Parts: sequence; structure tokens; C-alpha cells
Amino acid sequence: MKVRMRFSKAGTMKFIGHLDVMRYFQKAFRRAELDMLYSQGYSPHPLLSFAQPLGVGLTSDGEYLDLQLASSASSSEMIARINQVMAPELQIESFVRLPDTSKASMALVAAADYRISRKDGYEEEQIERFSDCLKELFFRPEIRIVKQTKKGESELDLRPFLYQAAITEEEYHSWPGQAVRLRPRVADEYENGQSLYLRLAAGSEVNIKPELVMEALFRMLGRSYQPFAWQLHRLELYAREEGGFVSLEKLGEEIE
Repeated sequence: MKVRMRFSKAGTMKFIGHLDVMRYFQKAFRRAELDMLYSQGYSPHPLLSFAQPLGVGLTSDGEYLDLQLASSASSSEMIARINQVMAPELQIESFVRLPDTSKASMALVAAADYRISRKDGYEEEQIERFSDCLKELFFRPEIRIVKQTKKGESELDLRPFLYQAAITEEEYHSWPGQAVRLRPRVADEYENGQSLYLRLAAGSEVNIKPELVMEALFRMLGRSYQPFAWQLHRLELYAREEGGFVSLEKLGEEIE
């Protein structure tokens, strides 16, 4: 049985790297006594995979992992059982069964939504100018940037990989492809209310970090992007379907 879980990562857990998160889940699933299936061979390990590693310092309520089980209780029971042994800042939010022919989530990821919030205590931006620059950036025919890679620097046009941009939560919730219910907000909250929303290409082929868009945006403002002044929060991960995107959890069904 293939299952997919969506989980949130908040608070101090944002400083835990991907490999440690993987180890954490393996131990948590054993503590929760899940009926996991294991690989064959000299060193068996749970048949577990993650959709897209989250960078250190980012929070999220749209992370996914796939797991193979020999048996399972209902989705609500499984969520409660697992969260009982999890840290409050790392919680399972949904649990769905996948078709037997379903591809692994890591092979399906095509886009990601981000909320980028200005932290309290940093210099305030003029929100009207910020909004105008974001709109201008979105409608440009190309956005040339220099991207740092393992092999050095390379020039890239960001424009084909910037799918959506918004300055308000209301605009964001009008985008197609989102899950029906609204997500609980688990990221650090800031009183200034200055945020922007981006939908960017993600996955193994092309993975655009929101920092690249922020750097391009601040160049238009004639200023330098200060990464520590902004909290990056991943809202959702999507697979591509005909005519648009679909949330990864919509590819499965809840277990009654």
C-alpha cells in the first residue's frame, strides 16, 4: 500500500536539515509502530521518499513524503498516532492512499508556492512601490539573472519559471490548483503584514529558489536584497496536469 503524507515544519525545526528530517521520520514511524515495508538486502530500510528537500531556514506547511505500508488504519487515526510521537513543530497534516501505479512524489513535483514575509524590526518597504515592481517584473518578457551552480555561474531567464505572483493573501487564494481547504498558517507571524506570494518552477529538472526572484525584484527597487530580513515559507507543492497544476495530496484519497 502506497501512502502520501503532507507535513508542516515550523519554529526552530526550520534549522534542521533534510537528512536529519529523514532520520527523524524513520524513528518516529517506528515509535508509532507503523506497519512499514522495507527494502531487501543486507541493510533493509523503510520504503520512504520525500518530494522536495526544504532549505535550512525555511518553514512550510506543504511538505510531502511517500511511504509503503503493509496495512493502515483510517487517515484520521494514522495522523493522530504519528503526531503523538512527533515534535509540535513538525506535524502530519494529511494522510492519503495512492493508486498502486502512482509515481513517487519526487518525480512529480513541477511547481511550488511560497509566502515571503518581512520580519519585524527590519526596515519597512513602501508597499505600493513594492507591488508595482512585482507586477512589472511579472509582465516582463524576460528576467535575466546570474545563477550560482556547482559548476560556477550561469545566466538564466527566470520569466518562463515564474508562474504566478501576488501581493495579498486574497490574490493568492484565487490561484488555480490549490487544495480546497485553506492551510493553517504555521510559519512565524509578523505584525507588519508585508508579504508576497510566488508560484515557481520546482522539481528535479528546474528548481527556482524564491531568493532569485527577490534579488531581481530588489534590483528594480534599486536596493540590495537582505535575506535575513525575510522569512521564506513554502505553502504547497504541485504536480503538473493537463491545463495546470494539482496539489500532490489531491492525487490520493483519504482512508475511511
